[in-house]
Amino acid sequence: MTLLIDYSSLLYRAFHSLPETIPMRGVYGFLGMLARLLLDRRPEQLALAVDDDWRPAFRVTALPTYKTHRLSDEPDPVEADEALGRRLLGALGFAVVGAPGFEGEDVIATLAARARGAVEIVSGDRDLFALVRDPDVRVLYPLTGVTKLLVVDEAEIGRRYGIPGRAYGDFALLRGDPSDGLPGVPGIGEKTAAALIARHGSLGAVLTSRSLSPSIARRIDAAREYLAAASRVVLPVASVPLPPCALALPAAPAKPRLARQLAREHRLDAAVAEAGARRAGPAVVEVPEAHQDQPRGLDGTVGALEGEAAVGQLRRRDADALQQNTGFCDLSRAHPRVPLDRPPVHDRAGGFLEGPQALRKIHRE
Repeated sequence: MTLLIDYSSLLYRAFHSLPETIPMRGVYGFLGMLARLLLDRRPEQLALAVDDDWRPAFRVTALPTYKTHRLSDEPDPVEADEALGRRLLGALGFAVVGAPGFEGEDVIATLAARARGAVEIVSGDRDLFALVRDPDVRVLYPLTGVTKLLVVDEAEIGRRYGIPGRAYGDFALLRGDPSDGLPGVPGIGEKTAAALIARHGSLGAVLTSRSLSPSIARRIDAAREYLAAASRVVLPVASVPLPPCALALPAAPAKPRLARQLAREHRLDAAVAEAGARRAGPAVVEVPEAHQDQPRGLDGTVGALEGEAAVGQLRRRDADALQQNTGFCDLSRAHPRVPLDRPPVHDRAGGFLEGPQALRKIHRE
């Protein structure tokens, strides 16, 4: 099995979920999640897909509103963690894969298309649901760290959205996604979009149908130009010009001296040792005696302190930021301004809430 991990998605979750008292908490948390995934999923191949461009020019050209609300003159607080994580993971020998002008989701789509055999994608980005193909490709959507993952296959897409399992991309084009600056077709909400795709099977069939009601037909006709542009934005690109990538799990660190140096400089020895222990080979470093009390893993992974002992230490460091369980803290409690695509916000029936609905639910809580 090939495991494709959305690096930015998990790194940002870790950064915003852990207390500031943990050095380089984004990298620390990501290493803990990586260790847990290696232990639980047992992949034969692994790639960490990175955003070399989080707002690619080809998407902005197609739809200038794409992610405009995320532009800021303020420095990105996760930038240092993101850069360190890339260096450290590369030094450990893991395949860190990116491409200039493309997002991590495009890298994942391309690697999934190239893969032989089963593929599992770990990401909190629902755009990747468009890649689901039984029995080969499914998405593991984090609900609580990576200890509780929603397995998204064609049956889950059908159950959750009431559409054919391979039609999520078409459904997303009609519905839109305010968190990415994508308005969708005016007057076509999630329920109508799902009903249209369920009835006709695909967006192409909707566009050529002569059986639409007059009001729906007018809305679709008025949005044809938008839909053509959005198709170049919403759907992950599966043809990124990546060179051949060696995705086998490393038997040993690629650059052991650099890995050791970065781990010690940033007090990540224990987390690196834990991730290293889950590789095919031995850990890159031993935990220095001075760091023996540092929790090694997250989400219940075994470290210098195990299970509840490790989580208990994190709770004592920042009781307000962590939940009273063995998962990551709830972002909606730790940070009032929550990125709308992570973590998922659910309605009472267990469905995803999006955009303003998610914010209203968070504020009510």
